[in-house]
Amino acid sequence: MNVLYTTDRLDLRILHNTNDAPAILDFYERNREFLEPVEPARTTNFYTLEYQRNNMNWEYNAFVKSNYIRIWIFPKNACTPIGCISFSEFQKGIFRRCMVGYKLDHAHCHQGFMTEALSTLLPIVAKEYYLRRIEAMVMPTNLASIHLLENLGFLKEGYLHSFAQINGVWQDHLLYTYLPQI
Repeated sequence: MNVLYTTDRLDLRILHNTNDAPAILDFYERNREFLEPVEPARTTNFYTLEYQRNNMNWEYNAFVKSNYIRIWIFPKNACTPIGCISFSEFQKGIFRRCMVGYKLDHAHCHQGFMTEALSTLLPIVAKEYYLRRIEAMVMPTNLASIHLLENLGFLKEGYLHSFAQINGVWQDHLLYTYLPQI
């Protein structure tokens, strides 16, 4: 898999240089109030450069081992990320599946950026990792994300009770699945 993909408006990058840590930290700080209500509780040191540098190293090493992929979304030729997409929980063998998660800067929502990024990356990741399924879990109240998934061709497969602890509270989720054309 490449470390850079481009679309009409975006550069999609797998980061491996910890010099990018300040930009990643800035993304999280800019979106703290927006993201914290819908994400797992953060550790006390999450909003530090040291944490972000260590996390970037871990993520790149996991990418090299084909265990995890985080792709940062940048406007074309920009240095400031506006979001990211993660592929995780890869299972091979008879399952050939993974999970996808994503987040976007609050100031860039509803402009088609995530649709553009995901529609580019889903078939690439499916092909490169020989996947039969890419699963997404979304809280039932997250209508924008549900709309995004359905527009990308994800199928609603189920309701997961008390599936994930989000900001300290166990939350129900919907299971959506993308079945790539093989």
